[in-house]
Amino acid sequence: MKVRWRWRTALGLGLLLALPLSLPVCSPLRAQRRRDPLNPLEIDQLRDAMLEPDQRLKLYVKFSRDRMTKLEQMRSDPKTTERGRQTHDMLEDFLAVYDELNDNIDMYVGRKDDIRKPLKVIIEVDTEFQAKLRALKNSANANTSEASQYEFLLTDALDTVDSSADDHRKTLAEVGEYMKRQKKK
Repeated sequence: MKVRWRWRTALGLGLLLALPLSLPVCSPLRAQRRRDPLNPLEIDQLRDAMLEPDQRLKLYVKFSRDRMTKLEQMRSDPKTTERGRQTHDMLEDFLAVYDELNDNIDMYVGRKDDIRKPLKVIIEVDTEFQAKLRALKNSANANTSEASQYEFLLTDALDTVDSSADDHRKTLAEVGEYMKRQKKK
C-alpha cells in the first residue's frame, strides 16, 4: 500500500512541477485563437440565407465591404492609437470574411447553383478591394515602423484578392457555360 502511495505522490508532484513548464507552450496557442470576425446578427443573417446563394453571397460582399470601410475610417481618424496593431486586426477580419465568401462560392459551384448574378457583383467588389488595398500599401510605405505590424497580412490580403478576382471571372464563365448546357437539355 505504501508503494502505491509513494508512486501516486511522485506522479502528482511530477505533474505539478511540469505544469509551469507547459504554460509557455499553451500561451501561444491561446493567443492564436481569434474571435469570430462576424457579429451575432451577421451570423443569423447568413444562417437565414443558407439556401439562397444570391442573398448569402451578397451578405458576404456587404460584410467584407463593411470591414474595409471600418479599416479606412480607423486609418483616417487622427485620434486612433496603436494604428499598426488595429490595421493588422482589421485586415485579419477582412481576410477572414473574404475567405468565407470564397468558400461559399466553391460550395455553391459544387452544388451547381446558378450564382451568375452575385458573381458579377463580387467581381466588381474585387476591383474595389484591390484599389483600396493598394492604396493602403502605398500609404504604408510612408510610415515603415507602423507598417511592419501589418505588412505581411496586407501582402497576403492583396495576393488573395488578386487571385480570387481571376478565379471569380473564370468561375462566372464556367457557371455561364454550365447553365447554357442545362437550358439546352
